[in-house]
This record gives sequence, C-alpha cells and structure tokens, in this order.
Amino acid sequence: MLPETPDFQAYCGSEPPRFANPAELEYAKILDWYGIPWLYEPTTFVLERDEEGRVTEAFAPDFYLPEQDLYLEVTVMKQSLVTRKNRKLRKLRQLYPDVRIKLFYERDFERLAARFGLKKAS
Repeated sequence: MLPETPDFQAYCGSEPPRFANPAELEYAKILDWYGIPWLYEPTTFVLERDEEGRVTEAFAPDFYLPEQDLYLEVTVMKQSLVTRKNRKLRKLRQLYPDVRIKLFYERDFERLAARFGLKKAS
C-alpha cells in the first residue's frame, strides 16, 4: 500500500492522483519540488484496435508536463517487462509522431534517488 499522497503544489489535475507504485510518487515529488506543473496519466493513447474498432491495446504515460508538452513514463520493472513497455513506446511514436515522450528507467531513478535522498522505489 502506498503512503498518503502529499498535498502537491504543482499538480494541475482536479482529483488527487492515485499512483500505481512508489516510483511514480517519488517522481511526482521531484516535479513538485521544482515547481514543474504536471498531470498524472491524463491521456490514454490507442495503439491497436480489432476489426470492430474496439481498443485492444492502449498506453497511458504516467506524467504529462504541460509547459514542456512532454509525457514521462516511469519504469522500475524487471528487464523482461521493460521490453514490453519499450515496444509500446515505439508503437506510440509511430502512431503519434508529434507526441513527445521520455522513458525513465530504474537506473535513472537510482541516480535521482542518490542525488535527492529519495526512497528506493522497487
């Protein structure tokens, strides 16, 4: 269970975010610390539909930074699961070439955690 969500100052959403994992919470704290406006999972991109037009695959990046028009996806998963996420990102970039997105891996989080004294996310 995740700890209680802090009262974020730079969060731009109307409902308090409900993070899927501790890494997302820690990234949100970094964004908020620097006063970077952000939203949590505001957009779901359709990646695949079946013959009837029903969505069979979609991707919702973790954060959106409106001032930078940039999506951030955070992953601290095992390498085998990261492969699937990388495939989704490639598909998103093909289907939505104007969407800017950056993937943060566990090693990126570890560097930030060391620099800012954050909790280990995994």
